[in-house]
Amino acid sequence: MEWTRSSKGLGRRSLDALRVGVLVLDGDDRPVLANPSAHEMGLLRPGIAGGPTVAHTLIRTLAGQARRTGTRREVELDMPRGRGVEPLGVHIRAVALEDGHVTIEALDVTESHRVARVRRDFVANVSHELKTPVGAVQLLAEALAEAIGADGTDTDLEAARRFATRIRHESSRLGRLVTELLELSRLQGGEPLPNPERVPVDRVVAEVIDRTRSAAAVKRLEVDWIGQHGITAYGSESQLVTAVANLVENAIAYTPEPPESAAPTKVVVNTQVIGDEVTIAVHDQGIGIDPKDLDRIFERFYRADQARSRATGGTGLGLAIVKHIATNHGGRVDVTSVVGRGSTFTLRLPARPPDDALALPTSVEVGTTAPALAGGAAQRGIR
Repeated sequence: MEWTRSSKGLGRRSLDALRVGVLVLDGDDRPVLANPSAHEMGLLRPGIAGGPTVAHTLIRTLAGQARRTGTRREVELDMPRGRGVEPLGVHIRAVALEDGHVTIEALDVTESHRVARVRRDFVANVSHELKTPVGAVQLLAEALAEAIGADGTDTDLEAARRFATRIRHESSRLGRLVTELLELSRLQGGEPLPNPERVPVDRVVAEVIDRTRSAAAVKRLEVDWIGQHGITAYGSESQLVTAVANLVENAIAYTPEPPESAAPTKVVVNTQVIGDEVTIAVHDQGIGIDPKDLDRIFERFYRADQARSRATGGTGLGLAIVKHIATNHGGRVDVTSVVGRGSTFTLRLPARPPDDALALPTSVEVGTTAPALAGGAAQRGIR
């Protein structure tokens, strides 16, 4: 088939519109063709002292291997993009052509690499978190057996009682960890959210206050409820109860017990309708969160203060669960905090049912940026 001028132009525009990076090198590894994605992926680098553009060292190495062997070469790797920037994950394929030319095809697999890293980190973190209480229970059980004695006649009742209490504490922590792991797995998996229902926020908050009353009383704290009553959110009532309960339990855990002579410290739940959002804010007078930790506290197993978290029996999963519940409901969770003065976590949910969302037009045109990409490629000077 003979290529006409118009068909060549169409082929060039099609190449420029691809999200896959395409690059062709001549026998001396000089780039003779590159589409915009190849530039964006960093397959090309500026030449030395303003010289012509050159291919990345990794690309030239792979091209040389393909040229020498005459076979297709493939590799998947992370290409550095500078300090503080996530590496670019790319799957690169090099195919030798005639006259020493090599065509390079690069597919961005950064997201799959990120997911793989998250999965590896998650498995490692779960193993570590489970190992701690399991090991503690084993040691305490051995100590309890020694305290009771082999024949049961030489029993240190005080030591046995102390070890039994610790076993109960560690087994309870282990149970919470397993429960929250299952909950988080369900929220992150493919299980769809139940059909959104009308959820009275009053009922959610009342349930949470009832659940957390005993834990608050032990530390001489009070959970107060202010703001608007009679408002409605939409979604799963059980999940919303779990999210708000996690926030209140977190506030109780990180709020110090007041002195005997002082009035009880308050944890405040504030419910409001602001514009198109239902907000449920939980404010405490606790230790606060350092600014450097604010962006990470919703990560699984991240703890700003490891020692204090261990003392409170936290699993490191509560806030991650809140974040996923908020996201699954089309909302979000925010936090503001001052070290030494307290924190406020705000759950923001849509105030209208999903059916009230604006309807899409019957036909939606997708992808109108190809001309801009083509223009960008022309400006780069490599055709």
